[in-house]
Amino acid sequence: MLRRMQRLESDRPSGTGRSVALWLASSLALSLSACGDDTAATGSGGGAASTASAAEGGAGGATTASTGADAGQGGDSGPGAGGDGGNGEGGAGMGGDAAESSTGAGGAPVGPVIVGGDRPVEVLVPESYDHDTPTPLIILLHGYTASGAIQESYFRFSPLAEELGFLFAAPDGTIDDGGEGFWNATEACCNFYGSDVDDSAYLQGLIDEIAGELTVDPKRVYFVGHSNGGFMSYRMACEHADTVAAIASLAGATYADASDCSPSEPVPTLQIHGTSDATILYEGGEFVGNAYPGAEESVATWAGYNGCDPSTIDGEARDLSNATAGDETEVTIYDEGCDPHGGAELWTIPGEIHIPALSPTFTRQIVEWLLAHPKP
Repeated sequence: MLRRMQRLESDRPSGTGRSVALWLASSLALSLSACGDDTAATGSGGGAASTASAAEGGAGGATTASTGADAGQGGDSGPGAGGDGGNGEGGAGMGGDAAESSTGAGGAPVGPVIVGGDRPVEVLVPESYDHDTPTPLIILLHGYTASGAIQESYFRFSPLAEELGFLFAAPDGTIDDGGEGFWNATEACCNFYGSDVDDSAYLQGLIDEIAGELTVDPKRVYFVGHSNGGFMSYRMACEHADTVAAIASLAGATYADASDCSPSEPVPTLQIHGTSDATILYEGGEFVGNAYPGAEESVATWAGYNGCDPSTIDGEARDLSNATAGDETEVTIYDEGCDPHGGAELWTIPGEIHIPALSPTFTRQIVEWLLAHPKP
């Protein structure tokens, strides 16, 4: 299965925006289908990741969760069965029964919290939530062709939200002219059809709406993104540094031109990237003539924004991939001379591809890193 993914990822187009968009869509669709069985067994917290992951498209490029059987035909347009880990039944899925049974101070039920206007998203409110206690918020941004439900079925933040007590939302981008879900992030990825949607404003508005309904800790608002969602997380850090405490990006990248980003204050950044990623290259590349930097350059750029010295230190190795036994991931840290609340890290996964086979603790490690970086 991994060999099939690697063969597909090596066949990169260099033509029009439409050809790149179609290639990305088919690449992600087959990649998730190929690794579905593995991620179902090995994804963080377990769960049936393959069910929604396969819905990444098939022939028709479904952009919302569906069953694996439907996905090969293009998938249904609504939530599918989801199983225990999808967007369907079961408290472990996005939202699920957990939000309905949540209680606030004095035992008053919170109930489901829906925000986002014409792009509604349900906020998972952990049972431990208390109106009188500021609570961290983590927002997950999906990759190109995917949806919030699909991305959550892969990462599995919801069980950790309940366990660790943070608010969680996985919103959807908009649908482009090719029928794929996307975020209008940097010039490189992934607005291939010239949409004028302002996702930066939408996501900031989402934070404001959630804070209007629930007691969000303003010092602990975080973004996590995969691929196109990683690019969008970097944009949010650039444009809303006063709001975003820290970000984590899997296989994304920041702006190619460092002058395109002027964060008003430091935002710690975590870049996670496989060295064999042939969709978003570890060394950097371009889509339709628009360049994006490599993983090392992205982290170095943010270390510069955050006032850090150019020197790095090696951190303790981590276990992020189930494809390799033991602590395979190399950790590079910028933390010398940084501004208060500065810093940047790169977690390099040798040999991993665009959609890694996640270790059981992958998502927990991201959450722990984020929560360790509140605003001062």
